[in-house]
Amino acid sequence: MVAAGNILAASATSSPPNVLFIAVDDLRPELGCYGKDYIQSPNIDRIAQAGMVFERAYVQQAVCSPSRTSVMTGARPDTTKVWDLQTHFRKALPDVVTLGQHFKNHGYFVQGMGKIYHGGYDDAPTWSVPWQNPKAPGYALPENLALNERPFAADPTGGAVTNQSTRPPSRRPAGSTRPGSRGPAFECAEVPDNTYTDGKVAELAVATLKNLAAKPQPFFLAVGFVKPHLPFVAPKRYWDLYDPAKIQLAPNPFRPQDAPDYAIQAGGELRAYHGIPEGSLPPDLARQLKHGYYAAISYADAQIGKVLDELERLGLRTNTIIALWGDHGWKLGEHDAWCKHSNCEDDANAPLLLSAPGMKAVGQRTKALVEFVDIYPTLAELAGLPLPGHLEGTSFKPLLDDPQRPWKTAAFSQYPRSQRGGLMGYSLRTDRYRFTVWVSRKDHSKVDALELYDHPTDPQENQNIAKRPENVGLVEQLMVQWQQGWPAAKPKS
Repeated sequence: MVAAGNILAASATSSPPNVLFIAVDDLRPELGCYGKDYIQSPNIDRIAQAGMVFERAYVQQAVCSPSRTSVMTGARPDTTKVWDLQTHFRKALPDVVTLGQHFKNHGYFVQGMGKIYHGGYDDAPTWSVPWQNPKAPGYALPENLALNERPFAADPTGGAVTNQSTRPPSRRPAGSTRPGSRGPAFECAEVPDNTYTDGKVAELAVATLKNLAAKPQPFFLAVGFVKPHLPFVAPKRYWDLYDPAKIQLAPNPFRPQDAPDYAIQAGGELRAYHGIPEGSLPPDLARQLKHGYYAAISYADAQIGKVLDELERLGLRTNTIIALWGDHGWKLGEHDAWCKHSNCEDDANAPLLLSAPGMKAVGQRTKALVEFVDIYPTLAELAGLPLPGHLEGTSFKPLLDDPQRPWKTAAFSQYPRSQRGGLMGYSLRTDRYRFTVWVSRKDHSKVDALELYDHPTDPQENQNIAKRPENVGLVEQLMVQWQQGWPAAKPKS
């Protein structure tokens, strides 16, 4: 595979590169290519072997719609005004040129399928042809379908996620997370891959690539997979890849010490599924959930492999940029919590892989701090397109040739909370520290709480040291860095 990567790196052509843009829902960086060799992710690992792994890539807000909006607009949540799952970015930015729209405006044929934008919030100007989303049942087993079809069962993510249920949105009240109102949190069924949505998306992507190969212009194909998002449903053969007795539970099943009680939330999204109790989960259930998450990763990985195989079969691989990203991280019992919805490392750090024709550092990894708002300018620069003036990220194209070069001094994330009349937690991730400032949303001068974690000594962020007397000067320094914001953290040219 390394040899194949070298061939790719040496085969840059003068024709405009195609782009294969792969989004994977709720995927945390627990993959073979991230050093987790117990995870079966051979196809995602193929991208890494022919490209670069970004070990410290950070989302702008760790929940689906705000994160995806920042990727697709190249703007941060305070600019897009998307902090929830009910707001479309065109309300605040009616004329913004999205990533796909930018490529379309410069002669690319741009097509999207599966979960790219959050469910129910597609953006027609992004695409050359209407976005497509194959329909599939949320579960394969009749008893699970029956549980999921109970009247008024809720969509736990708070939006009309049409790719996860066949129930009409009118029977899924937006924003409701009533405990136990959905089907089970996982399913292991002896069924073919195309029983579920992701199998159908892969089939559609394969068929689409055949059509795109016949077109005269370059293409930008966006393919979104919904697993490992809840519920963790996957055909049995992917469950069989893992021995549950060997699955390790989270090493820190407790909240960060001395952190504000609202910093980490237990995971109401998970508890909307049938059979999930309130409070700490028993070890056997936690292990079942992790087993399901791992199976769902391997299931999604296999679908990605089908798309990669077709790209290679058609002779398109050597002149195609491949970007793969997860829209945020995910807690699997860390901090006695599940799901996303926070600023902690488990949630803000997400997988990002990029393979581009002509890149020099093939098969390498970088610890450079990068942000998901950087994806838009990077892809545009790699394709030779001009950069729109509204972008709030920085192209990391130079890292593809020199992964060790000095880069950003910080990455920025944020997450809102309803406590104290409405708070926003602004989080700064430097090379060494995570520093989070909780301020009033109405008045950012009113600080409610601070969090500070020293990653070399506390990589799991278990001990908030912001209040320690010996850290007064450090906190003041980091506060200045936060106030200077993302423009001051950009790499020196």
